[in-house]
Amino acid sequence: MRHISGFGKDPLGRRLLLYALTWMLLLLAAVPFVGPTRQAAAETAGEKSGNAEGYVYVIPIQMEVANGLASFVERAFAEAEKAGASLIVLDIDTPGGSLTSAEDIGKRIRSSKVETVAFVSGKAASAGAYLALNADRLVMAPGSTIGSAMVVNGSGQAVESPKIVSHWTSEMVAAAELNGRRADIAAGMVDPERTVEMKEIGRTKAKGEIISLSAEEARKVGYADATAGSIRELLAEQGLQDRAEVTLHPTILEKVAQVVTQPGITTLLLILGIAGVLIELLVPGFGIPGIVGLAAFGLYFFGQGIAGFAGMESIVFFLVGVVLLVLEMFVPSFGILGLLGAAGLIGGIVTAAYDTGDALRSLGWALLVALVLVAIVAYIFRRKGVWNRFILKESLTAEQGYVPHADARERWIGREGIALSPLRPAGIAEVDGKRIDVVTAGGFVDRGRAVRVTAVDGTRILVEEIS
Repeated sequence: MRHISGFGKDPLGRRLLLYALTWMLLLLAAVPFVGPTRQAAAETAGEKSGNAEGYVYVIPIQMEVANGLASFVERAFAEAEKAGASLIVLDIDTPGGSLTSAEDIGKRIRSSKVETVAFVSGKAASAGAYLALNADRLVMAPGSTIGSAMVVNGSGQAVESPKIVSHWTSEMVAAAELNGRRADIAAGMVDPERTVEMKEIGRTKAKGEIISLSAEEARKVGYADATAGSIRELLAEQGLQDRAEVTLHPTILEKVAQVVTQPGITTLLLILGIAGVLIELLVPGFGIPGIVGLAAFGLYFFGQGIAGFAGMESIVFFLVGVVLLVLEMFVPSFGILGLLGAAGLIGGIVTAAYDTGDALRSLGWALLVALVLVAIVAYIFRRKGVWNRFILKESLTAEQGYVPHADARERWIGREGIALSPLRPAGIAEVDGKRIDVVTAGGFVDRGRAVRVTAVDGTRILVEEIS
């Protein structure tokens, strides 16, 4: 009788049940948050502010510019517009981040139905400078800075690709020109090869340098419309000192999404997911690798869903892919199920990501590292692997009551007979009145000669001629 609930008694049944329950729990836990999160956050802010019409909405951008931030900014702008806010203040203090995310946030700022003011309370570096330039007005706090928008890679090294530098330079220039700011200064924040003269502050940017402006310098060259020590001071300058503020913050789920959607974390989750599931399928255990793998995949899709990138179709693709890969291990399909499963898994992961190219690169590295981990674990536990299901381990011995076919032939040893055909070296002989197939050790025996059985070797009966 098969026991599905027992550990080690039926690894396949236990794993399938474990996978089904884990996925059900993950999906049930994620469903209430993927859709209603933004609505719930808006309702909470509305309750705190009462009738929010005419209120000033403050959106802090005090983190690295990444996919999760873009989702938060989108939600915050939508809430402010729905509430009929008088003004949106972007409280900026960021070292920069993803240029792609910055472009998306900049587009949202430009399309805002509510007037926007960028308040640089700390530093607006790189992508942060781009966001500040997209607002209708730019106000800086004393001691704050803006600029240093040179394109760098993940390790902080300058990117020298003319295509990338030219593109980001044009984006910065376009943002500066929105409100009549000098294009050459914006270009000088990005491209170290340009020379920019700033007579207003008695300074010339030489080749090899990039522009970063203090609050006072930015005001003198026309980049900052004003300086203010606080948001309340900024509102007084705007004539909105009597308006109450509604400060929005990322929800807990949005904070989680901001973490798990970072490129490095995404790759790590994919490594854990792929390695965990494969190890659980290949090596029996207590379900821990499978749980870790499924939890990693769950976090991946959860983060992408909260960030607004993954839809239900991505999860469906992925689940179908996993099911097909499992079936491939037990149902002969000549690799068709495996190929379809791999396509479904890749399709689910890629369509859930913000950028398809980045997702494919992350998946490629994750797959490579995961396969190395799986190979190491499989080697260590090679005697317990799923492949042992296809290896016959039990031996059928005479002591257990099994009589090999060769044993039945051993009774011919020592018997004598006549060669019914020439033995060259195989042929037919009659022994004790029965025709049997025989073979000599290599010599030829003519028909009709007397022979004796000398040995039985597997299915062969060896004979020799009787002199």
